[in-house]
Amino acid sequence: MAISFMDGNEALARGAIAAGCNFFAGYPITPATTILNNMLKMLPPKGGICVQAEDEIASMGYCIGAAMAGKKALTATSGPGISLYSEQISFAIGSEIPLVIADVQRLGPSTGSATRGADGDIQFLRWGNSGGVPVIVLVPADAKDCYVLAFHAFNYAEEFRCPVFIASNKEIGMTKQSIDLESITLPKIVARNLFSESTYLPFEAKPDAAPPFLPIGGKTIVRQTSSTHGPDGYLTIDPDVIAQNQARLRKKIHKARNRITLFEENIKETSDTLVISYGITSRSVKNAAKRLEKKGKAVSTLNLKSLWPVPEDLLIKKAKPFTRIAVIEMNLGQYVKEIQRVLCDKKIGFYGQMNGQLITPSKIMEVIENESLFK
Repeated sequence: MAISFMDGNEALARGAIAAGCNFFAGYPITPATTILNNMLKMLPPKGGICVQAEDEIASMGYCIGAAMAGKKALTATSGPGISLYSEQISFAIGSEIPLVIADVQRLGPSTGSATRGADGDIQFLRWGNSGGVPVIVLVPADAKDCYVLAFHAFNYAEEFRCPVFIASNKEIGMTKQSIDLESITLPKIVARNLFSESTYLPFEAKPDAAPPFLPIGGKTIVRQTSSTHGPDGYLTIDPDVIAQNQARLRKKIHKARNRITLFEENIKETSDTLVISYGITSRSVKNAAKRLEKKGKAVSTLNLKSLWPVPEDLLIKKAKPFTRIAVIEMNLGQYVKEIQRVLCDKKIGFYGQMNGQLITPSKIMEVIENESLFK
């Protein structure tokens, strides 16, 4: 056993390196800056490249270029930076460029409060690109999750050739915890599926899969474009070709929805209430559930660690035995609508808070015990 004391940002950086990350570009922004600091210390000694870019737009540009050249790339920012990333996020989605984006959220809107946490970017991460193509968003609850989910994020990025988001926040990223990294069992590293045939078409793939990859800069010409394109990578306005590619971009992620689903649960057979949460709020929910159980009012909990694509099958299965569903979010209600959509036959109560303060266990207990909330 080798116990380390680190915050979520350091754990995320370490998880990325464990997954094979060998390129980082970022611009200093509270509360994500220490990811850049840690990568500056840890990546070059391992033969990787770490760049402090001149701004957020350049950070994404560097990462896209590095990923196209075959690197496993990570960038990190907060809400204002994600706003600036959005155009190039769309490019990465459309051109199927694998990379990982850590969003250490802070209270918005705009510059908001740089030293106050929130989960206010949840919808923006899903819809902050043009076209509405699905993305993958993972959400840690603590420093250990930051380490593990960073590893998963790189595996998903490589398998599905897409940007993958890690939706951390200030409270997780800047709070130190004890972690035994050696005791954590990680999955196998997913290698990029390289093209090996004689004739190369950069976007030729099965109807529900990502195409094989060739890095730019080799002997074979590799075409990348931000415009609608066919398997050959050339611009097209053919409706059938466009429709087939759009459908494939959606199917390659949605077909793996259940495999991408990550969660923790604590189900009490005697309870009639399931509390669904994610991120730092899940820790308060866990504490509240313990207090309620001591009072003889057991509740079950479901901590989501993957938000997009929506884990519909999981929600339906886990909610089935319960008459009441409580959803707690550190925002004004950015994910509850998805839960209401999926669990349309259930009584769903919601509490959201977005004032720069953590939601306390006492407040969560008050919400759960409020019968009028579930009518």
